[in-house]
Amino acid sequence: MKIPFRKFHLLTILKEFSKKKLPLDVFLRNYFKSHKAIGSKDRKSICEDLYKLVRWNGLIDFLCKKNQVTPEDRLEILEDFDFKKYLNNKKIPDHIKVSFPKDYFEKIKSSYTLEKAIEFCLTSNAVAPTTIRANSLKIQRDELFDILNKKYDIKKCSKSPYGIIFNKKINFFTTDEFKKGFFEIQDEGSQIVADLINPKPKDHVLDYCSGSGGKTLAIAHKMKKTGQIYLHDIRDYILLEAKKRFKRAGIENFQIKTTKDLKKINRKMDWIILDVPCSGSGTLRRNPDLKWRFNLSEIESLKATQREIFDKTYNFLKNDGKIVYITCSIFPEENEEQVKYFTEKYDLKIEDKFFSFPLENSHDGFFACVLIKN
Repeated sequence: MKIPFRKFHLLTILKEFSKKKLPLDVFLRNYFKSHKAIGSKDRKSICEDLYKLVRWNGLIDFLCKKNQVTPEDRLEILEDFDFKKYLNNKKIPDHIKVSFPKDYFEKIKSSYTLEKAIEFCLTSNAVAPTTIRANSLKIQRDELFDILNKKYDIKKCSKSPYGIIFNKKINFFTTDEFKKGFFEIQDEGSQIVADLINPKPKDHVLDYCSGSGGKTLAIAHKMKKTGQIYLHDIRDYILLEAKKRFKRAGIENFQIKTTKDLKKINRKMDWIILDVPCSGSGTLRRNPDLKWRFNLSEIESLKATQREIFDKTYNFLKNDGKIVYITCSIFPEENEEQVKYFTEKYDLKIEDKFFSFPLENSHDGFFACVLIKN
């Protein structure tokens, strides 16, 4: 019997992905590039089923009731799968009901409570909302909303004054509004975190782990096209993407800085942004495969990296300057405990702080703390 087109590719992806160590989104991007016969509707359907399988893999495998579960077994369960049927089943362990690795679930429970752990896992297994941020250098949120509302099913974010949520996914990159630099894609939690950064006109801002510049793109309008933004990252390819984004957004007061260049800006920064590498536990909705790949022992290594980055950048700060420490983690070891370490080592004072669990139909999980020299 001939296998239906979508099912054939879904099975192929499941089998090939299990042999790779790539993140799911990267693997899918490569797969679709090499299988151009898969149209947009088929890609959408395949992705929805695949992400659902990855999110609920623990419970689905349990329901298969086999020692050796095959991709075909999982697809059979998926056809009539509803996780809500099993939430009150006392015969199923809690971590399996919410489809999380046992050690990961137990760590969340020990950091918070059983109820909070279940809530977190269920939210992390949901589909993340699609959120954009209006670029205040070119357009205000209300004006952009009025334009987009005529074409799309959208609503305004309740916590970020710049955010708009799309109730249905669209291809942003082909829209006139995106090409004109009217908005960037950014989670509402990330927008809230960025809004803690308040540079004045003529200030100097170092975004040390800048990636493609998400946080500094969000705060550039506060500088009134004056001062200077310095972007630094160890990944050259992502800095090229940052250049494109800044150009599209109409931001010219920025520079790319190599590690060697940074020596020239010692004690000159009014603001340092440290969006550090972390466990990513607050953004599992977008990266559901991470929970199955992440080893909790890696947190100790991440903590060391986070402290190393802080140590490297502290000397760039002016006497009255501020450092904003940011993670997309919910684990206290990467958040409050690190801030305690930094404040004690450097005699810093906490000026502002933000923490969020991922919230259904709203923001991801983030931690941010603004630290100022005493």
